[in-house]
Amino acid sequence: MTRNPDLALASKAWPFVEAEKLVKRFKDGVPEKGYILFETGYGPSGLPHLGTFGEVARTTMVMRAFQEISDMPTKLICFSDDMDGLRKVPTNVPNQELLAEALGKPLTAVPDPFGTHDSFGAHNNARLKAFLDQYGFEYEFLSSTECYRAGRFDETLVKICQRYDKIINVILPTLGEERRQTYSPFLPLCPETGVVLQVPLEIIDAENGIIAFESESGTRYERPVTGGNVKCQWKVDWAMRWDALDVDYEMAGKDLDESVKLSSIIRRILGGKPPEALSYEMFLDQNGQKISKSKGNGISIEEWLAYASPESLSLYMFQAPRKAKRLYFDVIPKAVDEYYTFVSKFHEQELADQYKNPAWHIHGGNVPVANLPVSFALLLNLVSVANTEDKATLWGFVARYVDGATAEKYPTLDMLMGYAIRYYEDFVKPAKTFRLPTDQETKAFESLKTRLAALDASEHDPEVIMTEVFSAGKDAGFENLREWFKACYEVLIGQSQGPRMGGFIALYGKQETIALIEDALEGKLVATEK
Repeated sequence: MTRNPDLALASKAWPFVEAEKLVKRFKDGVPEKGYILFETGYGPSGLPHLGTFGEVARTTMVMRAFQEISDMPTKLICFSDDMDGLRKVPTNVPNQELLAEALGKPLTAVPDPFGTHDSFGAHNNARLKAFLDQYGFEYEFLSSTECYRAGRFDETLVKICQRYDKIINVILPTLGEERRQTYSPFLPLCPETGVVLQVPLEIIDAENGIIAFESESGTRYERPVTGGNVKCQWKVDWAMRWDALDVDYEMAGKDLDESVKLSSIIRRILGGKPPEALSYEMFLDQNGQKISKSKGNGISIEEWLAYASPESLSLYMFQAPRKAKRLYFDVIPKAVDEYYTFVSKFHEQELADQYKNPAWHIHGGNVPVANLPVSFALLLNLVSVANTEDKATLWGFVARYVDGATAEKYPTLDMLMGYAIRYYEDFVKPAKTFRLPTDQETKAFESLKTRLAALDASEHDPEVIMTEVFSAGKDAGFENLREWFKACYEVLIGQSQGPRMGGFIALYGKQETIALIEDALEGKLVATEK
């Protein structure tokens, strides 16, 4: 694969823009640890959702872009904050009473409501890792609990003790008066209950990291901050992790901008430089509300993959990361077709344009060849009108449209048929609403029937057929042909939107379309719906 760092940077694709920050950061060479460290964080208080995947996917895109313009070694860490205390019970999990009894305990000490792992944190970690592995991400997974207990953070935790006052003075101005009275950068684990305590504490020995605090029962304890006896409050925890692991790059959602600023100040107090970062916008559900792990709104990783390929999801994550986007089921078909359009164009482009193509960033330059004679949107409409869940029936239509087409010759299309059938059954079919045509529309449909019947039997050119569709609308006096096409969708397909009719008729068949029009004019489609 050809590399050209100058062309890559000139492309101005956002992953290369981000990667260039790291090139400038390390203009004097590789850091002492021997590699550039990319980190992505995850709070396993709820089931992983697509926003979680998006952060890993986007960070990987930046890392691949960096690898294209630099020879410095890289590493990606996926970090789970699984030592965080469970603050509330997610609404989208079973056995909620089991979780309610463990409120306040670290997620790795909360029972697994699914009964498959040692803890709720372990269950959610496993689900995230399983997907990342399935998708082929190259990463090292780190558990907060394991890092704290194994002493990986000990040196930085003692450093926080030694610079306690400076750190406190950064955080306190951001808190309300009541919270200031109890705030501490450290959250000790209660020796009696295992709950993550939010209590005032006293620094007994800053040099050696010894603190004192009272448990909920009023018992006073003196403990070292090392060895897993405490975890840090969120903003301090983030800076602590950057320091202990020496993180060079980590992106975050725009809702965490203030946390990034405070954690960056703390990182400097600890003696280091904050990582380079990208602030991305939030994903929204169908109602425009921010996606939440605990609410389970929006789409889960598994749900997207039931209806489309992982690559289509990566494309959605690539596009406009600084723009808030709806992440719901109706975005899937467009994402699928756009992905294959970019892949198709990639192999015809010069390297400069390939660097701008999302397909390069999705595949790290190793873009597969995909030959699709039928779009996903067209497949959905074929499934809708043919009213079938049988791939063999669909292949019958496609084989007539593309001579000799089979599942063996077009395995990608065969895969998309499965997705299209599931998507139609779950989202399109329940929302279908047919209507009868108006007098003007009836005239247009009668004209279209005549025009299709007059075409040569061997005529399958979508553009030729589309010309006849246009002409039928004009025959009926449609000044705005968009209204005519909308009528085609609502009367023949039962939807407010639909495919380019020339391509659809070529795929579905002229005689089949004539029969469909006749059924619509006789009211059979409306009757069938009722």
